[in-house]
Amino acid sequence: MAALAPAGPGDAASAALDELSLNFTYGAPGAGNGSLSGDWYRRNQIHLFGVLLAILGNLVISISLNIQKYSHLQLAQQEHPRPYFKSVLWWGGVLLMAVGEAGNFAAYGFAPITLIAPLGCVSVTGSAIISVTFLKDNLRASDLLGTTLAFAGTYLLVNFAPNITQAISARTVQYYLVGWQFLIYVILEILIFCILLYFYKRKGMKHMVILLTLVAILASLTVISVKAVSGMITFSVMDTMQLTYPIFYIMFIIMIASCVFQVKFLNQATKLYNTTTVVPVNHIFFTISAIVAGIIFYQEFLGAAFLTVFIYLFGCFLSFLGVFLVTRNREKEHLQQSYIDFGNIPGKQMLDKIQPDSNSLSYGTLPDGSDSTKSQSGEKKEV
Repeated sequence: MAALAPAGPGDAASAALDELSLNFTYGAPGAGNGSLSGDWYRRNQIHLFGVLLAILGNLVISISLNIQKYSHLQLAQQEHPRPYFKSVLWWGGVLLMAVGEAGNFAAYGFAPITLIAPLGCVSVTGSAIISVTFLKDNLRASDLLGTTLAFAGTYLLVNFAPNITQAISARTVQYYLVGWQFLIYVILEILIFCILLYFYKRKGMKHMVILLTLVAILASLTVISVKAVSGMITFSVMDTMQLTYPIFYIMFIIMIASCVFQVKFLNQATKLYNTTTVVPVNHIFFTISAIVAGIIFYQEFLGAAFLTVFIYLFGCFLSFLGVFLVTRNREKEHLQQSYIDFGNIPGKQMLDKIQPDSNSLSYGTLPDGSDSTKSQSGEKKEV
């Protein structure tokens, strides 16, 4: 038999173009004509189920966030507001959020990380749409443009994400865990994490990039462990029991611990910086770290064509841009309260802004009321 000639660059390019024609051609005769064709659906059926779980989970999360926001608004309008944790409506939002996160967790067992992680943009854009519809927030042109870009990016992500089907068993996780790629990746992550933690704890540097980079490093471990745990549970249900292996409980502990510390640093970032800035930056950092983790640990882009990877990354860029446009300047619309700026009064060196006190007829006190009173009385004596 004649030996097969090795595939050249031209063959790789033609294969990539064939993949593009399979994804973007509609109505033509033959198998696999388009991303909604029967052949494409059969090849990606299990992935589409994971995508559906992730999209539904993110939509439920966006609904839960708006329910919690509505409960806070209701409590704020009461004459004697109760604590928010005593509100039934608020707990209903928490329950819905748990359901949504469960959907996201299950999605990792059916689809690659590089397909599920970027779909977090659905939660951000969905929350904006729901707040406009039900909470009567202002609808801006940037909301429409951002939602359109996020949907376009999601379409490209679903079409050009790696088309690999992995059965995540305990032996598979153990094999990936001792691979040289992952070992180098973990060592680098530990070094970067320790350096950033040193500047955060010892030097007192609490810049948003430092905090969200710490969150992203922990998030990479979270998505790896979440996919491992979810994949082993799915494998146990559909094939052979995997919950008796120690690796399952090791990955479960890593998942819980990384989630706890991730939430800690994220809460610190939201306390120090505006939410409209933290949300898009955190979404970008989380998605990039999750994609890198999926590529290195689960080798999800192994053998993918360059053009396919490029269009996938372009879809990620569109979703990032959509999230940025939706969240841009959204909180500032609710901060229209008046204030006194002492920096605009001649002869005053104070730059602090004093917010009005809604419970009294006064505007509150200065940061150091005693010193200001003394200085004012001194000025009167001199006059």
